[in-house]
Formats: sequence, C-alpha cells, structure tokens
Amino acid sequence: MADYIPFYKRNLHLALPVVISQIGQVSVSLIDNMMVGHVGTSELAAASFANSVFMIGMFFGMGITFGITPLIGSAFSGGKFSEVAVWLKNGIFTHLAAAFVLCFIMAGVYFLLPFMGQTEVVTQLAQPYYLLLCVSYIPFMLFFSFKQILEGIGNTKVAMHITITANAINVIFNYLLIYGKFGFPELGLNGAGFGTLISRVAMPVLFFMYIVKTPSIKTYFVQAHHKVFNKQKIVSLLKIGIPIAFQIIVEGIAFSIGAIMMGWLGEVQLAAHQVAIGLASFTYMISLGISQANTIRVSHQMGVNDFKSLKRAAFASTHLVLAFMSSMGVLFILARSVLPYLFTVDPEVIKIASNLLIIAAIFQVFDGLQVVMLSTLRGMADVKLPMFIAFFAYLLIGIPTSYILSFKLMIGPQGIWFGYLAGLGAAGILFYLRFQHNLKKRA
Repeated sequence: MADYIPFYKRNLHLALPVVISQIGQVSVSLIDNMMVGHVGTSELAAASFANSVFMIGMFFGMGITFGITPLIGSAFSGGKFSEVAVWLKNGIFTHLAAAFVLCFIMAGVYFLLPFMGQTEVVTQLAQPYYLLLCVSYIPFMLFFSFKQILEGIGNTKVAMHITITANAINVIFNYLLIYGKFGFPELGLNGAGFGTLISRVAMPVLFFMYIVKTPSIKTYFVQAHHKVFNKQKIVSLLKIGIPIAFQIIVEGIAFSIGAIMMGWLGEVQLAAHQVAIGLASFTYMISLGISQANTIRVSHQMGVNDFKSLKRAAFASTHLVLAFMSSMGVLFILARSVLPYLFTVDPEVIKIASNLLIIAAIFQVFDGLQVVMLSTLRGMADVKLPMFIAFFAYLLIGIPTSYILSFKLMIGPQGIWFGYLAGLGAAGILFYLRFQHNLKKRA
C-alpha cells in the first residue's frame, strides 16, 4: 500500500480542480431543483422530466468532447507540441459541428414531450423550460471543448474557476427570475431556465478571456490557427469520441427512461425521484471528477509506455473513488429523512425520496467502480467494447429489471431504483474485467 501513496497524492492534486468543476456542472441543475422545488411539486416534477430528456443529448455531446483528452494527453506527454495544436484545431471544429447537429435534434424532441406519458400539468410546465435548456447547449459544448483540451495538457484549474463563477451567476439570476426579486418578472420554472442559459453563455466567454490573457495557453491556439483541417484527425476524434458518447448516453438513457417510468407512477413519485437522483448525481460527479483526472494520468503513462505506473495510477483512483462512495452511502442512509428537505417540504415526496436514498447508498459503490474503470479504459483509448458492455448492462439488464420490479411485481418507485443497481453492478464488474484483460495483454 505504501507504493500507492505517491499516486494518491498526484491523482488528488490533478483531480481536485476537476472534482470542483464537475460539482459545479451538476450544481446547476441541483440548484435549479432546490429553488424550483420551493415553488411547487408540479414545477419540481417538470424540471425532473425536462432535465431527464435534455441530459441524453447533453451527455452525448460531452462524450464526444471527452475523446480529445487522451489524444492530447498522449501527444503532450510525448513532447509532440505541434501535434497538440493539430488536435486542438480539429477538435474544436468537430465539437462545434456536433453541437449544432445535436442541438437541432434536441429541439425536435420538444414536439415529442407530450407523448411521453407525463401529466398534462407537468408537460405544459416542462416544454418552455426544455427549450431554454436547448438554447444553452451550444455555449455549453464550446466550454466543454475548451475544458477537455486544457485538461489533456494537465491544466485542470481553469475550468474549476470558470465553473464556480458560472454557478454564482446561475444562483443570482435564479433568485431574481424564479421569485421575481428587485423588479424582475416572477417566471417560476422558466426563471431557472433563463438562469441556466445566462450562466452557460458566460462559461465559454470566460474561457476565451483566459486564453487570450495567458501566453502559455494562447500559443497552442495561435499554432492551431496556422494548422490545416485534417480529415484523418477528425475521423480519429470521432472514432474515440462517439463510442464514449454512446457509453455515456446509454447510461443517461437508462436513467431517463427510469425517470419517465417514475412519471407513470405519479407526479409525487417523479418529484421524489428528482430529489434522490439530484443527491446521487452530486456524489457521482465527484467520482467522475476523480475519474476524468484518472483518464489524464493513464493517457500520460500510455504516451511514455509506462504500464507499471499506469496500473498503479488506475488502482489509486479506484481506491479513492470506492472509499468516497462508500462513505457517501453511509451518509445517505443516516440522513435519508433530512436531506430531502433541501428540495421540498412535501411530506409525501420526502417519504418516498428517503426510501430511494437507501437504495442509492448501495448503488453508489457500483457507480463508483464503473465510472473509474471506464475512465481507465478511455485513457488507454479502449472505447469500442466498453460501448457494447454499457449497452448490455444498462439497457438489457437495468431497464428490464426496473420495469419488471415496478410494474409486474408492483414494488413501486423502489423497483426502478433496484433496476439502476442491477445495471450499475453489471457495468462495474464487466469494465473491471476488461481492464484486467488489457493489463495482461500488455504484460
């Protein structure tokens, strides 16, 4: 274990800014839910519905941007700085092109919202809020493009500072526009949508300002300006980015389908689901931050062919994630009747949410295992088979389990979450076995 101590320190040093940045990302919707939840249960359910649908496209776009991190990380650690600039130019072009295509598709989904089995009140409240989320998508994708590029060269602090600033902007405009303070209109749920839009527009603007004022970073962008678009580079980015996107979207679809099924059970159940999933998402994002730093560390070790250090870096991140998720699971159990009050005072919502948090406490550990193992595989540019593993675990195991338990065996809301547990458990174990296979192949 003493051999791992230097790796714990290096991983945490790299991961801490990424963790704070990831907390910031999930805090946007978490803060929206907290503030909207005090407007009404219907508004909270509508936010849950709209975010569940929007997250599918958002996660897919994020996955495409994740593909550039191991490529830039490998080039940077190998001293190929000109190649970093080539990846940068082709990466931003690819990410923006994907953003416009996905935004168009997501806007089209707006017309399908009334046919997803929600109550009329929830659907009517969700539709304008969903459109505001769609408008925020392109600046959000541009921010993530900048974020993943800089993290590839080991700079994880900039995105952290920008995310913190953007969250402050979101809270301020939420307060002004949800509740109609200081002469601003009282817009309720739509006020949260405008707050999210304003904060997401600010994010790439702040990133651009930093790049212009920082010579060590600006030089890569200046070099990139003189590079030509390279079809092979774009194809390489998509070959890694699209499987990662599908890995993420498959999990996102599983959770979104779960939310839609929860809406079939009722408005109160959907609101309770949003409370519990908001808390679980918060802890997940911390593990995701550690895992994204792990991808950087693994890609750097791949760039110098140091597989012994790669293994130790990967397992150090795994230890950190599992320890954190286990402790959060204990917290969820002990505080299950208190935490929901952060979102609502509705006693029925609180009762159901507290029961869901018991299941969340268990799947936290498996969620941590699957995300850190998957990040290791991404750092090794192993993305195709994990995409199929994700499809199998989440859609062929998780969703059917949720449906059978909730609607055939009549377990209710908890049945949907037991399905989540089954899918995450299968994914974590299979990703771990795949990593072990990769290590043996390179031994």
